[in-house]
Amino acid sequence: MNQLTALISGLVFGFGLILSGMTNPAKVIGFLDLFGNWDPSLGFVMAGAIAVTFIAFQWLKKRQKTLLGESLHFPGTTHIDPRLMVGSLLFGIGWAYAGYCPGPAIVALGDGRYQLLFFLIPMILGMKAVDLASHYWKK
Repeated sequence: MNQLTALISGLVFGFGLILSGMTNPAKVIGFLDLFGNWDPSLGFVMAGAIAVTFIAFQWLKKRQKTLLGESLHFPGTTHIDPRLMVGSLLFGIGWAYAGYCPGPAIVALGDGRYQLLFFLIPMILGMKAVDLASHYWKK
């Protein structure tokens, strides 16, 4: 049942990314181009997503279980450290430069945009490098 739920959730999420224009790099770059030809429409998508998620999280916090009855685990810390700030900065720079973030890039692969492998493979290698470095620095 969990795999079916994950599949359905992924399909709904991917459809939402396509419908909202997040898989179109020109739309994303237009949203991030505040001093040029700015397109605020993705801001409305984000605001809607935040509103729905906020309401859902409030309900789930009271419930303490998923819809399938499994326990929920929320982050235990709200501390903002340099590692988080650097990672956020790199994510934002990559998003602005490429017009893609990880989810929409994976969804766009399904549309036959295989040139995105030049984005996704270095992204995955970078994630693995950070993971390895984190284990090294913790020692």
